[in-house]
Amino acid sequence: MNEGGDQKSRQRHTSKGKLLVRQRVNELLDPFSPFLELSPLAAHDCYDNEVVNSAAIVTGIGRICGQECMIVANDATVKAGTYYPLTVKKHLRAQEIAQQNRLPTIYLVDSGGANLPHQSDIFPDVNHFGRIFYNEAVMSSEGIPQIAVVMGSCTAGGAYVPAMADENVIVRRQGTIFLAGPPLVKAATGETVSSEELGGADMHCSTSGVTDYYAHNDRHALQITRNIVSNLNRQKKADITVSADVAEPKYALDDIYGIVGTDLKKPFDVREVIARVVDGSHFDEFKAQYGSSLVTGFARLYGYPIGIVANNGVLFSESALKGSHFIQLCCQRKIPLIFLQNITGFMIGREAESSGIAKHGAKMVTAVACAQVPKLTVIIGGSYGAGNYGMCGRAYSPRFLYMWPNARISVMGGEQASDVLTTITRDQKLRENKTLTPEEEKAIRDPILAKFEAEGSPYYSSARLWDDGIIDPTDTRRVLGLSLSAALNARIPDTKFGVFRM
Repeated sequence: MNEGGDQKSRQRHTSKGKLLVRQRVNELLDPFSPFLELSPLAAHDCYDNEVVNSAAIVTGIGRICGQECMIVANDATVKAGTYYPLTVKKHLRAQEIAQQNRLPTIYLVDSGGANLPHQSDIFPDVNHFGRIFYNEAVMSSEGIPQIAVVMGSCTAGGAYVPAMADENVIVRRQGTIFLAGPPLVKAATGETVSSEELGGADMHCSTSGVTDYYAHNDRHALQITRNIVSNLNRQKKADITVSADVAEPKYALDDIYGIVGTDLKKPFDVREVIARVVDGSHFDEFKAQYGSSLVTGFARLYGYPIGIVANNGVLFSESALKGSHFIQLCCQRKIPLIFLQNITGFMIGREAESSGIAKHGAKMVTAVACAQVPKLTVIIGGSYGAGNYGMCGRAYSPRFLYMWPNARISVMGGEQASDVLTTITRDQKLRENKTLTPEEEKAIRDPILAKFEAEGSPYYSSARLWDDGIIDPTDTRRVLGLSLSAALNARIPDTKFGVFRM
């Protein structure tokens, strides 16, 4: 994945004097600073007979001159950097994160534009290609810097990325910007013109004024970009009190491998995970004896105060009430929330329904939906049904959402789904005075089990950008720390809740 395209494509790219996409990112960042890459498995195994590594685009957060920035970099070694449907989705997700967290956005442009065979899934709809430029305009209007570096082709609609940026850079004899390339110009007007004459650095820097800075090569362009960022005059203003005393967890991070296994039916105490993530393994648990299938409490992560909401079993009415109460506390104090998901859902059955599980579960879902503090979610086990909603799944706008490799995500487990569909078919047969044979039951169950097994995989999820990446469990502390730091570039607004049904 990290290599991008095949060897031939990479050699062709570097023979032109170009750096590979991840080399460009590394050159742009502050030396020895981390890069939080997002969704590296995007588009994996999604397009028949086509390998589109990382969806032909690298996105992530890194420090440039001390400033956290979102970087969106086309990989021209993968399908000429063209935009597949999932490339668009990944680009838009990066912009969404940048907008939510007010991160300056750097576009390293080197793309052949839309992938034409997929045009109907790329071009016309609200979250298709045009939304990229809409987001760029809106973010600029909100004071979020937009900087483009043209390091290769920038054709047709893609020309608006640098044209709409606050500032831009172009590399001589390498970067080109035009609405229509030489072949289309020839066909439409009869004019014969080279790419460099039509939209190269010399013309745009000296004549059209489309570009602002003239670079001699990739490294020069990236140094100019660093200079631009150094002049942004931005200061991070966190709304929370950060402790200068940061203690590492008292327990080894790789203990997690022995605590959480691949068998999700085997229970574990989520407090053991928390102890290996938070500062000094210190956790002030809230309502420890009440609603014990949900663990809530306060801790610090790299000095930042956090509230943790973690599953320790199925959610009962008491658990949901406790979760709602705790989320309201964190919102009132403007403390970011971290959700550790491992949930089969809310409790079902006669007793649960009579105790009001629907309305109590709704309270927690309402609290999660309305919470305006930064929300970060890690799926450390199962994520099923409405439990996904109550624990801040993708639909509830966490700033970041990650999955562990052992995680599973679907509307319900495969066994439960196959049981439901088998029962429905059996009841239909009974109404016709017929019965299901064991062979017929197997023919119903097996395809459902196989489908849920495949589609519940974290790799299936990550390929489709249902999350922001699969992380090694031992990286959880580091990844959450980088994500939380990025999130705190934005001010934390007051939270207003809707009606809680009593």
